[in-house]
Amino acid sequence: MAISKRIKKVVAGDPKVINTDMGALGDPINKSHPFYFGFIATIGALAAFVLMRALASASQIFVLILIALFLATGLNPAVEALRRRGLSRTSAVTAIFISVILFVIFFALIVVPPVVSQGTNLISQAPSLIQDLKSNSLFMRLNDQYGIIDTLQREVASRTSDGKLLLTTFGGVVGVGKSVLSGTFAALTILVLTLYFLTSLPQMVKLGLRLAPASRRERVGALTEAIISRVGSFVSSQVMIAVMAGIFTFLLSLALGIPSPIALGMTVLVCGLIPLIGHFIGCTVVTLVALTQSVTIGLVAFLAYVLYVQIENYLITPRIMKKTLSVPGAVTIISALIGSSLLGLVGGLLAVPVAAAIILILDEVVFPRTDNA
Repeated sequence: MAISKRIKKVVAGDPKVINTDMGALGDPINKSHPFYFGFIATIGALAAFVLMRALASASQIFVLILIALFLATGLNPAVEALRRRGLSRTSAVTAIFISVILFVIFFALIVVPPVVSQGTNLISQAPSLIQDLKSNSLFMRLNDQYGIIDTLQREVASRTSDGKLLLTTFGGVVGVGKSVLSGTFAALTILVLTLYFLTSLPQMVKLGLRLAPASRRERVGALTEAIISRVGSFVSSQVMIAVMAGIFTFLLSLALGIPSPIALGMTVLVCGLIPLIGHFIGCTVVTLVALTQSVTIGLVAFLAYVLYVQIENYLITPRIMKKTLSVPGAVTIISALIGSSLLGLVGGLLAVPVAAAIILILDEVVFPRTDNA
């Protein structure tokens, strides 16, 4: 009977019974004890590991967000230019987006059909092109030493005679189909995110400035606006360089009689927006299309394109980037190389604006303090 009464008091929450049954509080945990340190360190390491795995799983999403934010920041100067003409921000964003979508549609209609037809033509003419190489004395000497042409002929003949070419093409079509679907989804995601970021960029900047102390908020806001302006300058400079490459390709195609000069020019224009590897892709496309005419035209087109790329890399790009971003030419090239090695295409896109932002912060914040120290 006494035990049942005590249980009822414990359930009812009688503090006397609880203190009597549970005992007095013990000493606090000794935080300097090795077991406590090891336990906390283990929990921290596990939390960091889980966080890193989560970030790695969502890395593609973060890449899409970075690209969309970069595009929104780059398109912001165009939006601001339309706003100065009396349009609201929503109307300006709508006008810019309609222009981008129309360019994408025009590019697809102008470029895709010639690329498909020229690719089919190149595949059909591959045996005769390889045979034409034997009429060139240089290639014949290389063939005598290394057997390059004979190896190409045997490979093409084996793939076209036993049906491997059809199987390879089918597998390639399946792979291209998957790439097209994933690329389309990524492109739509980037477009939607860019639209949201571009529309709400002032609100995002204002919200971010709330994190800064009130006494420094105006200074941080000025630096933020300067960084956004530099990113916009980088995008406009990159577009200008890509347009110059597209015009060069168009004129080169007309001079050499390469088919579809407009499509080739627009292809190189788009490839020129990709840092480092863009011209490699453009040169490959131009050379392959030129090879459909003759080996000599293909070789001339390749050499002319390589020469233009060298002029662009060492003369045009450093001067334009230094003029618009106030970034030394060496820093432009080095930052693009480091960014591409760290984050690939996204790193290449973000490297130069990030370098410009770092230089701006050094000029406005760090160097004045060191000069007055």
